[in-house]
Amino acid sequence: MSGVSLNEKIPNNVDLSSDKRLQRALEQWLPGYLDWWREMGPDGFQAHDTYLRTANSVDASGWAHFDYVKMPDYRWGIFLADPEPGRTIGFGDHLGKPVWQEVPGEYRNVLRRLIVTQGDTEPASVEQQRQLGKTCPSLYDLRNLFQVNVEEGRHLWAMVYLLHGHFGRDGREEAEALLRRRSGNPDRPRILQAFNEPIDDWLSFMMFTTFTDRDGKYQLLSLAESAFDPLSRTCRFMLTEEAHHMFVGQTGVGRIVQRTGELVRQGKDPRKEGAIPFDMLQRYMSFWYSVSLDLFGAEVSTNGANYFGGGVKGRAKEERYPDHLLLDGAATVELMEDGRIVERQVAPRLAVNLEVRNAYVEDCQSAIDKWNRVVADLGVQFRLPSQRFHRGVGTFAGHFFAPDGTMIGETEFRRREHEFLPSAADQQYVRSLMTKPVTRPGQFANWIAPPARGINSQPVDFAYVRFTEA
Repeated sequence: MSGVSLNEKIPNNVDLSSDKRLQRALEQWLPGYLDWWREMGPDGFQAHDTYLRTANSVDASGWAHFDYVKMPDYRWGIFLADPEPGRTIGFGDHLGKPVWQEVPGEYRNVLRRLIVTQGDTEPASVEQQRQLGKTCPSLYDLRNLFQVNVEEGRHLWAMVYLLHGHFGRDGREEAEALLRRRSGNPDRPRILQAFNEPIDDWLSFMMFTTFTDRDGKYQLLSLAESAFDPLSRTCRFMLTEEAHHMFVGQTGVGRIVQRTGELVRQGKDPRKEGAIPFDMLQRYMSFWYSVSLDLFGAEVSTNGANYFGGGVKGRAKEERYPDHLLLDGAATVELMEDGRIVERQVAPRLAVNLEVRNAYVEDCQSAIDKWNRVVADLGVQFRLPSQRFHRGVGTFAGHFFAPDGTMIGETEFRRREHEFLPSAADQQYVRSLMTKPVTRPGQFANWIAPPARGINSQPVDFAYVRFTEA
């Protein structure tokens, strides 16, 4: 296992102290990061003690320490998974050659763009969620929100380390720009649209962590295959933390479904009881799933093909596939042409984005299946909408479809949009349930069921956040 320096100003396992120039550059970036955190991190909770896990190793058997910490004092650090001796490039035109420890000149711009785009998502989600603590449904959920937030901050550090360490002046400038953009700001928006969407309520947060963080999982899995070994190792460790973010979303939505189901079984109207009806839950699922699909890019992508060919970004778990070159044969892709849906055969590399997206869709379906089992006795069945539905990127962008994939006109879509996606009335109702925080240990808002167990073997009624005035 690589050595971990926990007592340095920036905890790390990359022997940062041996590169004084890089160490100074990152230490100079740190104050700006802390200023950003205080300005855009969880609003009103900087002085609260929160029961958080902090990375202190990259050993899968025990990589985190749990204790109370104030979020500005969290030890954000740089952690890369241990190197794999003899690792070779697993796909593309350089298949079988040794992985790169430095950035090849011909891939410099491509890799920088990928790292910046990934890095930009991390602070964006913190910004989107900064007001949620004020309406938390429990201390358990509040702690989970803050755990997600501080780990997104650490993931930003992971990308900034790569920018500073491997891209010179350009990388330093990009790292500064990551602190200047703001989610939803019309003049300085975040790069990807899903990270400019407002998250004003906890239902949206739990849908976001279910669907959008699951996209993050597949982006990290794809980058973990990269021939650029520092990026690969960075993403492999980030995946360890990312799993909890999806857990927060998937179990959070599951608990909302459970609570609504409990009321229905009692013969009560969930809306009259201050819970979230099943049809409203479906509309929120459809929105966040479709927005997250856009993050995979177009179905036919020359960028995706070039990333694969160059070895800079592969497919999630590339070892599962028999063909690592994708030079022969063809992939079948559904496209819009002249207002009609057609199937076309394209070179397989052009469909790499779609192949990764299809794996993501299967993973999302597994989450839906778990929610459906909670209310199977009630005849409720949540569904993922068609991949054609509500798309802003790719071949179906600008066209109108019902959730089942049937093509409809814009007029009909607008008339029925409130059936498909959260309406203003839906959003107002959901926010009306979340006007005050629930801050007594063991108590939960009426619209969500308690979890089956607590965090790190602690009881559910543990004081996960010490909720005292700063």
